[in-house]
Amino acid sequence: MKHREASQPAAPPLPELTERLRRQSRKVTGPRQAILDLMRGRHGPLSIREIHAALPPGDCDLATVYRSIHLLENMGMVKRFDLGDGSARFELLSEGDDGHHHHLVCTRCSIVIKLPDCFPREWEARIAAESGFTGVTHHLEFFGVCPRCKKG
Repeated sequence: MKHREASQPAAPPLPELTERLRRQSRKVTGPRQAILDLMRGRHGPLSIREIHAALPPGDCDLATVYRSIHLLENMGMVKRFDLGDGSARFELLSEGDDGHHHHLVCTRCSIVIKLPDCFPREWEARIAAESGFTGVTHHLEFFGVCPRCKKG
């Protein structure tokens, strides 16, 4: 998938990311460092296969990428997204970022745009009050045809 950002904050420096691993008693292995460095330079969610394909040949095998991404997800360093194509995608998170945001995905070319806005928390509170649910949150992605595909 291709990605485009709407005002993306700068990715955390690699030393900050590796320090987060150390603080949680995790080793800073070569493959983990390569994956973090790759994800720092990419905007938008990537699948495990996309991550593996973008790494230099021989840096790490696909199983290592799977294990590393799932470790990073459990540590809160990456967030999983489902953009409707049957493949989990992952984005790098800055420390303290819960990763809550939404995407707009073109159904023709698969370009992904990170949306800067979210629904007001008051909507969640109103839905909770009206339904009797607690801990209401949401997960929402938008799909459509981008301007470039619309022209073609």
